[in-house]
Amino acid sequence: MLIFRQLFDQESGTYSYLLGDLGSSEAVLIDGVFEQFRRDSALIEELGLELRWAAETHCHADHVTSAWLLKEKFGAAIAVSHSAGISGADCEFKHGDKIQFGPRYLEVRATPGHTSGCVTFVLDDESAAFTGDTLLIRGCGRTDFQEGDPHQMYQSIWSQILSLPDNTKLYPAHDYRGLTATTVLEEKHYNPRCGGDTDEGDFVGYMDNLGLAHPKRLDIAVPANLRCGKPDGEGAMSLRPPPWGPARFTFAGIWEIDPQWVEENIKNICIVDVRDEQEFKGPLGHVPGAALIPIGELAERCDELDTSKPIITVCRSGARSAQATVILRRAEIDNVANLAGGMLRWRDLGLPTIGGAN
Repeated sequence: MLIFRQLFDQESGTYSYLLGDLGSSEAVLIDGVFEQFRRDSALIEELGLELRWAAETHCHADHVTSAWLLKEKFGAAIAVSHSAGISGADCEFKHGDKIQFGPRYLEVRATPGHTSGCVTFVLDDESAAFTGDTLLIRGCGRTDFQEGDPHQMYQSIWSQILSLPDNTKLYPAHDYRGLTATTVLEEKHYNPRCGGDTDEGDFVGYMDNLGLAHPKRLDIAVPANLRCGKPDGEGAMSLRPPPWGPARFTFAGIWEIDPQWVEENIKNICIVDVRDEQEFKGPLGHVPGAALIPIGELAERCDELDTSKPIITVCRSGARSAQATVILRRAEIDNVANLAGGMLRWRDLGLPTIGGAN
């Protein structure tokens, strides 16, 4: 069974794609985004996947890749085109190569034009293709910098992408209108730049007169991506787990900590119960030493907290207290994590409790 997730970065309009084989648990992440490293890592861990590859469709100009971070955390091999001019990769693939994950694979098709090192990844059964910036939904990548060439792009689109079966789903690296996927047949008919009766001359004339401004992050993204997204100095420190305990970052974007660790370190942390007073004194009881601040009052009472210690938020199930960590971070309190499973899990594990029913 194939695991497939389409992930989005709002800031850059970038799609990343996680593909995994359920039987072997091996996976590949296509076009990861540096700022989404925590999110993507959490999803990989929650799905129990072994990330074998961090693969790039090209050297991006609008965001920094997370490839180096993924290699550091999961041991994933960084895979890029041999024509991309990128240093520090583990695999420089060529046209026709295969990126294997379990029994499944992605076929590499060279599709230059947006950049000289652009590729399209085609799933083994040709049910899907990941086109990078070569072919977008009702559009295509620009060709006016990074060795772009509209003649090359036209040939790439028609010989390597639109030559796939009509029902092949196409997944681009970007979209700015909320569109998620298209098909070969749709783009053949409706793509205004290269579809329908458009010939190469029409396409080149269109692309040579786009008049687009350069990407805002061009000067930052390209140099970083030419070294696989490896940050300068201590640039990756903020993406690593907090130094005070084994918290983990969930796919929902919340740091969580296990109840057993909280119980063992209870004297060295600040515990904030965000339920109401009736619940605090109710059947579930509360964690010893916990301060009661209902979630509706938390934003106004942050100054009551001892921020010299890690702050652990607690509620019945972990839902309200997860939102409490968001509230505290908005107040620039960073050493905070949610008690995983809340008081329900705390009681289920038989950990010490003040009050509550037996």
